[in-house]
Amino acid sequence: QVQLVESGGGSVQAGGSLRLSCTASGYTYDWNCITWFRHSPRKEREGVAAIFTEDGTTVYADSVKGRFTVSQDHAKNTVYLQMNSLKAEDTAMYYCAAGFIPGDGGVWFDPLGRVGDFGYWGQGTQVTVSS
Repeated sequence: QVQLVESGGGSVQAGGSLRLSCTASGYTYDWNCITWFRHSPRKEREGVAAIFTEDGTTVYADSVKGRFTVSQDHAKNTVYLQMNSLKAEDTAMYYCAAGFIPGDGGVWFDPLGRVGDFGYWGQGTQVTVSS
């Protein structure tokens, strides 16, 4: 059975940094993309960063571009989300999700808005940024 487990959340002041981890266990070869989503009571669920596991292609939401970096370590079956220059509006529950994203003509479709393509989800880790 596939499991995704997030860790690394916490409370920081604005301008600080956190690194989230998402570790997969079980059968891990039926997806090609892992995406970090976030959700807070004031906002709809938002895809913030994704990485295609085969070639390392990354995608970022405009709201985090230049501040967040997604990376992977195949040997550890882990995807990371390095979050720098955190803002109060980054406060949310962060989830990692794994799924298969189709493509066309060698170009992957944007995974950030394709929530329905993600069949595996972690339990979430809370990030709280105080201003």
